[in-house]
Amino acid sequence: MSDELPPCPQCGEPYAYENGALLVCPMCGHEWSAEVVDDAPQTPVIRDAVGNVLADDDTVTVVKDLKVSGAGGGVIKVGTKVRGIRLIADGVGDHDIDATVPGLGRMQLKSSVVKKVG
Repeated sequence: MSDELPPCPQCGEPYAYENGALLVCPMCGHEWSAEVVDDAPQTPVIRDAVGNVLADDDTVTVVKDLKVSGAGGGVIKVGTKVRGIRLIADGVGDHDIDATVPGLGRMQLKSSVVKKVG
């Protein structure tokens, strides 16, 4: 590794410092490996409730009853099959799946409450 540390891949600030095996940006708090430094933004791997890696257009089932808040309300029952999910990085809170739930319409789900089918 050279004497000059690379800028933060998240915010681009040049103030990174070493903390053990990681580089840390004091401006945004982003941490990354000193070995993996490139200009491409890192896409997070999203996993379901049992650890399977999810991808766009996967089919998932809901693993627990979910109360739906909002105008329509209702409940998504265990075993409800949701087809054609779309992974999102900017969901509300920790909701990282955008999907159309049968009978309830378009909404965001947490990956921790679904299981990949197949």
